[in-house]
Amino acid sequence: GTCRYMSPHAYERRFPTCHLIPMFVDSEVLEETESEDGSIHQVQRRCKLDVDAPRLLKRIAGVDYVYFSQENTLNKRERTLHIESHNETFSNRVIIHELCSYSAHPENEDWTCFEQSASLDIKSFFGFESTVEKMAMKQYASSIKKGKEIIEFYLNQLEEEGISHVPRWTPSLDAPSSSSVTTKHVCATPKLLHLELPVTPAVSIPVSTDANKLDADYIKRYLGDLTPLQESCLIRLRQWLQESHKGKIPKDEHILRFLRARDFNMEKAREILCQSLTWRKQHQVDYLLETWTSPQVLNDYYTGGWHHHDKEGRPLYILRLGQMDTKGLVRALGEESLLRHVLSINEEGLRRCEENTKVFGRPISCWTCLVDLEGLNMRHLWRPGVKALLRIIEVVEANYPETLGRLLILRAPRVFPVLWTLVSPFIDENTRKKFLIYAGNDYQGPGGLLDYIDKEVIPDFLGGECMCEVPEGGLVPKSLYRTAEELENEDISLWTETIYQSASVFKGAPHEVVIEIIDASSVITWDFDVCKGDVVFHLYHSKRAPQTPRKDPLVGQHSSSTTPGGNNVQLIDKSWTIGLDYSMVESPLTCKEGESVQGSHVTRWPGFYILQWKFHTMPGSASTNLPRVDDVLASLQVSSHKCKVMYYTEVIGSEDFRLVATCISGFPNWPLAGVFLFVFYIKDG
Repeated sequence: GTCRYMSPHAYERRFPTCHLIPMFVDSEVLEETESEDGSIHQVQRRCKLDVDAPRLLKRIAGVDYVYFSQENTLNKRERTLHIESHNETFSNRVIIHELCSYSAHPENEDWTCFEQSASLDIKSFFGFESTVEKMAMKQYASSIKKGKEIIEFYLNQLEEEGISHVPRWTPSLDAPSSSSVTTKHVCATPKLLHLELPVTPAVSIPVSTDANKLDADYIKRYLGDLTPLQESCLIRLRQWLQESHKGKIPKDEHILRFLRARDFNMEKAREILCQSLTWRKQHQVDYLLETWTSPQVLNDYYTGGWHHHDKEGRPLYILRLGQMDTKGLVRALGEESLLRHVLSINEEGLRRCEENTKVFGRPISCWTCLVDLEGLNMRHLWRPGVKALLRIIEVVEANYPETLGRLLILRAPRVFPVLWTLVSPFIDENTRKKFLIYAGNDYQGPGGLLDYIDKEVIPDFLGGECMCEVPEGGLVPKSLYRTAEELENEDISLWTETIYQSASVFKGAPHEVVIEIIDASSVITWDFDVCKGDVVFHLYHSKRAPQTPRKDPLVGQHSSSTTPGGNNVQLIDKSWTIGLDYSMVESPLTCKEGESVQGSHVTRWPGFYILQWKFHTMPGSASTNLPRVDDVLASLQVSSHKCKVMYYTEVIGSEDFRLVATCISGFPNWPLAGVFLFVFYIKDG
């Protein structure tokens, strides 16, 4: 189709949001570039969609919004507008790529030619790939008509404003070549970034023609100096995560932190990264900035906060530890609230590093921490307070490696060596090398604070001129103290705010979960991570109720302590016969350590469905009684024949499932990507 050459200008009126597209909630400009002669204008945006879905769907999906990256290139010299967009949300499972272009008609340059195309690549969808593809294509076809109506609306709006013609661009006589480009970086608003699911990097990852190399400009801009070996380790670990982990894939910068923490030892980095991803998922750390609200006592008495940046562009965090009543905070809040607050600080630090990378145009992957110890005394060595500090250090070290660029410890008193002796063994050696300790007023002399922080941002309490909004602290009133019982109950509630459960699987002692189905055609969904060892997942059906949950005596031989991660329940009676007392309704699925698995099953009959995780035993060789090398290695990898899984299950009733299907057919026409992703969420829940 064709229309007047006003279309590119009408198109821009759809931003930052468009009332004609209710699901298009908002958009933000990430980067804007323009050639010095003004002929080429590029805009990179992140678009936020609120798909009109029932509460049930959003609860299953675990997200409120869907995000897309869009890049628009307006070439005034060639009279073209190219628009390219792709999904960020769930991009490790689904790839949606859309291209649109406006160009001057070759025979009548007062007209504009419009072309649009899109591709949909479903990597995995639990056997429903064909069905979902047909539904998505049907919605996309109808969206084209809607798009034409919207552009016509804005064309008419331009005419009503008296704009009926846009003159052709002509270069000025002194304009430089269009190859010279100026860039304007626009900082994203914290609110929008907090809502973003960190599934993929906010920027695309250019890859060179060699599949084992990253684009040099991308490395320099976002990752920093990498040797060929380090670059290869990053690519291999990311590829392994994409193939095996199945869940959220962290950004390259985050993967790189774990590699650096283990001196680019692939196996060691993979192990700690998988453990951290499991921890983040179990405690829903990705949503912490959205869900965590600091108690008022923290706002008043926690003497820490963010304060500008250092000379290298790193975010600067200030902690006035000497002014903090650690005993009062622990007595008023408990360890868990303090830990969660510190985790929110680290999550905010990651966000600020991303933001500063965009602002300064170079990779910034860590922050600087300034700790003022004036006022530190023996009351800070209160045993429960030190215990809480050590636990916080342990969690942060395990899940935020290589995020501390430099630690400046100022005004260290005589009692500091005692505290340092207690704490330093729990701090990684590489981290300890980043510590700079100043006694008294030494920080004011040569090699002091001015070497690392600009004079203009040195806080007033350190002799600078910059007002610092970090609370001054003071003693927490004893009226705010909580009893040990109150703190214990609150601590449990804080860290059981997870929909996932943990279980142990032993050789000869599988873990089993029963779900009773009353109505046929219900949907059982599951999502689990294999934290340790290899397991085989089964789904069985029985008309008979299984036995009362029991613990196999074998379990006690493997586990000497009862912990939340040591749960092991067996339901299938050893006297039952498969095919008679119960039957298999899903093919066995072998799952390797580190894998994240999601799936679903539409029930055909009422009764009892049993989900089983069983220890995976490597098959021996039939031709010889000697153990194979693979068998020996496998036995060494799984200590004490013990595996660990973290799982979540949910049942969608038959009526709710039909409601979901009905709602899908009534989704708005635009855009294809938003429609498809919420179709995907139904089974990915």
